[in-house]
Amino acid sequence: MKIFTQLENYNSSIFLKKENIFSLVLILSVFFFDRITKNFIINDQFNNKNIYINDYINFDLVWNTGIGFGLLSSNSNLIYNLISSIIGLVIIFLIYLIIKKNFIDKVLFSLILGGALGNFYDRLTYFAVPDFIDIHYKNFHWFTFNIADIFITVGIIILIIKDFNLKKDEKN
Repeated sequence: MKIFTQLENYNSSIFLKKENIFSLVLILSVFFFDRITKNFIINDQFNNKNIYINDYINFDLVWNTGIGFGLLSSNSNLIYNLISSIIGLVIIFLIYLIIKKNFIDKVLFSLILGGALGNFYDRLTYFAVPDFIDIHYKNFHWFTFNIADIFITVGIIILIIKDFNLKKDEKN
């Protein structure tokens, strides 16, 4: 009985740390910012074809069944479900990392998790992810993406740069 009490106190103290509460707020902020922008675009696309911003960026809704930036898109239910299952496992692993890592890593993993949850929600709700940011120059168009993809990409890039610089400092 005493072991269960200690385990319960340990688990509740992990989640009540200021760093973890900050991570939760950051995750929810990214998730809801992503949801708001996607809902705006989805609702607006029923009225208009696309939204012209300037000569280099438009908002044009595209439904993505693959992963970030339309990679691995497929019409196969098997591939879609496999990708969705892998993303679900990655989300669980990110939650574990957020609990175990230091503050800076928690922030970066929280950005990634918030974006991943936004896209995962869409996969479960719409069976595709709405991408809408179309960056282009004349006839060259970059992959269409969304706000969640931005947070995921920025979090991963900063994490890689941070880890690369730490490894470089260890060698010196």
